[in-house]
Amino acid sequence: MAKAERTRQFIIEKTAPIFNAKGYVGTSMNDLVSATGLTKGSIYGNFENKDEVALAAFDHNFGAIVSYIRFKIEERSPIIDKLLVYPQTYRNFLQLPFLKAGCPVLNTSTEADDTHPMLRKKAVNALKLWKASIEKYIEIGIEKKEIKASTKAAEVSAILISLIEGSVMHAKVTGTSKMLNITMDFLEKMIRDLKA
Repeated sequence: MAKAERTRQFIIEKTAPIFNAKGYVGTSMNDLVSATGLTKGSIYGNFENKDEVALAAFDHNFGAIVSYIRFKIEERSPIIDKLLVYPQTYRNFLQLPFLKAGCPVLNTSTEADDTHPMLRKKAVNALKLWKASIEKYIEIGIEKKEIKASTKAAEVSAILISLIEGSVMHAKVTGTSKMLNITMDFLEKMIRDLKA
């Protein structure tokens, strides 16, 4: 990796948690300078503007979640067990360093829905990817006769994502995991009930 690429990656890794915690509007150039120890000129020498850093930070934050979940899913064999990775991961999201500030898809969606079209597009694409991934696992489970044939993959994936994101939002706002745990218990039961 060339020095310029290493510097870009360093900037992304150091600023990604700040963007996830403070949002685009709440993150200042001084935050970026403080996190990286670089000058504004160094940051702007590697990125055209704050937008470009924010977009790369979103990709980094979402990529961390995808990598973590993919690794956990690949460790398991039955499809139901693979799907249970989602509630088990998000039940403990406050203990995971890359999720401590909350889900970047939720955080970005909430902030950028009307104010930042490029970040909104990133969040929309992340949701589509997440939904498609869950649907794929459900369809494989149906084919393998591990999941009931009557299961509607699109509906289940929409409900799963909505329950996760809603309960994460509730936990972040209230500072308590009580509702999160209730919701993840419900979601685990819902997933187990898909079993053929």
